[in-house]
Amino acid sequence: MKRVSLALSFAVAAGLAAQPVSAQTLKAVKDRGQLSCGVSQGLPGFSSPDDKGNWTCIDVDICRAIAAAIFDDPTKIKFVPLSAKDRFTALQSGEIDVLSRNTTWTLSRDTTLGANFTGVTYYDGQGFLVKKSLKVNSALELSSASVCVQTGTTTEQNLADYFKGNNMKYEVIAFTTADETVKAYEAGRCDVFTSDVSQLYAERLKLANPADHVVLPEVISKEPLGPMVRHGDDQWFDIVKWVLFAMVDAEELGVTQKNADEMAKSDKPDLKRAFGTDGNLGEQLGLTKDWFGRIIKAVGNYGEAYDRNVGAGSKLQIARGLNQLWNKGGIQYAPPIR
Repeated sequence: MKRVSLALSFAVAAGLAAQPVSAQTLKAVKDRGQLSCGVSQGLPGFSSPDDKGNWTCIDVDICRAIAAAIFDDPTKIKFVPLSAKDRFTALQSGEIDVLSRNTTWTLSRDTTLGANFTGVTYYDGQGFLVKKSLKVNSALELSSASVCVQTGTTTEQNLADYFKGNNMKYEVIAFTTADETVKAYEAGRCDVFTSDVSQLYAERLKLANPADHVVLPEVISKEPLGPMVRHGDDQWFDIVKWVLFAMVDAEELGVTQKNADEMAKSDKPDLKRAFGTDGNLGEQLGLTKDWFGRIIKAVGNYGEAYDRNVGAGSKLQIARGLNQLWNKGGIQYAPPIR
């Protein structure tokens, strides 16, 4: 009798373990008819509205990919512009379903905010922007400089660590928003503007004379940027995570926005699994079998999104670098779809 009871207990436990802790977010998104996506207040290349008010860029593409996977319609999204200070509160409160806003993955953020990072959209690092007229060629020449920085970011601590580690003095001039920080730098209220290198390239485009400013060569931190979701909904965590993975895997598999329909006819096992012609992996996520194809036809693969928004096909012209695929010299890597 004890053996039967014990076996039953294990069976019940196994059954419970197989169930998601909560699966409310996907239902709420479907019932609402749109995804609520937290983005920046305007950062070229990452999340920014165009002259018609349409949101574009790589962080926006992640949200469009999620909407495509759920609704087969990448436009069913409400974009919520958020400051660095307010972004986590908006996620915690349920105002947004996902935060896709050039946010650095750190241990403290992963453990104290009631949220999970789902992957890395962009491998970045902190750097320094200075006027060429300052005639500075290295961050090590910035001793006693005044530095403009945005509050509520990892930038402040990285700045303190770097200057202390190199026995240099500096003055912090902090601002709440990125626009305030950049305007103060351009107005000459500080010698240096520090942020993620990608943001420095983006913000430099907004300056009256971008060619008068230079990004110094030093990269002083690791800044893996990626989407976040709330704790407590494993199904939603899996969906957002695998949408990003699907874009990376698609690039590795050679699937593009243009050839997706043709590649869906392939007899190759890995492509059949991805496109749902063999197995039901999409349904295991709570989506449809054609979830992968929906994503790629809507926004393209990771490489296409990168090039279009921050790479060779964009105004930023940022080299792939670490964001190249793992088999092409970078560290961008996704688990297999199987």
